[in-house]
Amino acid sequence: MAVTDTLKDPALTLVQGDARVDWVRLRTLLVLRWLAILGQTVAVVISAFYLGLRVELGLCFLAIGASVVSNLIAMSIFPENQRLSDRDAMLTLLFDLAQLAFLLFLTGGLNNPFALLILAPVTISATALTLRSTLILGVLAIVLISCLGLWYLPLTTLAGEVLQLPGLFILGFWSSIVIGILFLSAYARRVAFEGHRMSQALLATQMALAREQKLTDLGGVVAAAAHELGTPLATIKLASTELLEELGEDSNLAEDAALIRDQADRCRDILRSMGQAGKDDLHLRRAPFGAVITEAAEPHADRGVSLQFDFHPARSEEDVDPSQQPDIWRKPEVIHGVRNLVQNAVDFAHEQVWVEGSWGDGTMRLLITDDGTGFPSDLLGRLGDPFLRRRGAGARDARPGYEGMGLGLFIAKTLLERSGAEVHFRNASDPFLTNEDNPGPRGAQVEVIWPDAALRPSEGSGALGPNEQIMH
Repeated sequence: MAVTDTLKDPALTLVQGDARVDWVRLRTLLVLRWLAILGQTVAVVISAFYLGLRVELGLCFLAIGASVVSNLIAMSIFPENQRLSDRDAMLTLLFDLAQLAFLLFLTGGLNNPFALLILAPVTISATALTLRSTLILGVLAIVLISCLGLWYLPLTTLAGEVLQLPGLFILGFWSSIVIGILFLSAYARRVAFEGHRMSQALLATQMALAREQKLTDLGGVVAAAAHELGTPLATIKLASTELLEELGEDSNLAEDAALIRDQADRCRDILRSMGQAGKDDLHLRRAPFGAVITEAAEPHADRGVSLQFDFHPARSEEDVDPSQQPDIWRKPEVIHGVRNLVQNAVDFAHEQVWVEGSWGDGTMRLLITDDGTGFPSDLLGRLGDPFLRRRGAGARDARPGYEGMGLGLFIAKTLLERSGAEVHFRNASDPFLTNEDNPGPRGAQVEVIWPDAALRPSEGSGALGPNEQIMH
């Protein structure tokens, strides 16, 4: 067993990509730019009129004015809810980066403590844009900050005194900014990346559960239709049979009456076969523990791998009759989660998969084991996380057509934990033992543990739901 993507729904292509574009609003960047314009204006005015520094006011206000004009143009052309593509957002941040670098050039370069603000555009790109755009902005930021360490207009007082840091301090300040660009952008991107991936995986989980619920609801509609149409079809059959007896075999209408009776029987048989699955899906609210697990695994029983089921009480309750299995609620989360785990086991098993269930000591346990190669040792600690990929040259998935993103295991784990379970992944045997020393299952193993309160119905709860009419 290994990490697998068990979903084949075309809608899930929405969550399988790594694109992080078209979700940054233009208004967000414009608001940030207005804040920057306000801060830059206040800093220039205070430096020139209150601190007694010689500042190129014309050029400084020209740079600030360029930001004002660009904001006004963007606000007049584009709607407030305009979302930027990755390229447009990168160009917007690139303009902010160049404008800030020009202001720093006019006000002392790295001698200006506000040079630290050059980290802002790169950090924003790391959280919102693609890796390519972040790399472009990061490299340009490092180039610009390096140029500002060499070329700039010095800060001078009205008395002509030059305000300049020692060369060692300039080198240290340059190093801190470069390291800050690299570290903060990597840190911000990693955090945003994890949040983005988790939201994608949770969306896939919701889609899987919604699909399972729709199938359950559809089965209920079929069951209700079969129940409600049973009486009219029986009436049609009875009336056609009596009409056939009265008409006799020689009547021209006898064949029509016989046809009506036969077609009524056919409709009854069709509805009975369809309604049985629907009645099992909706109206049977609870079932024995083994029946629910077997139902979940049933779609993968005829795929060339033998499924061995074993349901028994825990060792502490050996005096309990194994045939008297406890009833549990047939939750869609349980059925879909167990089905994903069984599919994963069957996909990577050689010949056999063992499904073992037990109950007692206030818990219900499910153990799914296969005879495959087991979970990769480098992924054991991360199983259950979405979008896992093997590392290294030999990391290709064992099955053709599978990308090995781990989305299936994530969905199974999330749904089962939603039902109140704990899910543990491990390998069934010690890899250092030989087959003779360890003759049992040697593949991957998944253990699911529920507290009784999570699955067992309370006393007095009914097993069957009411039949509801489709039409009134």
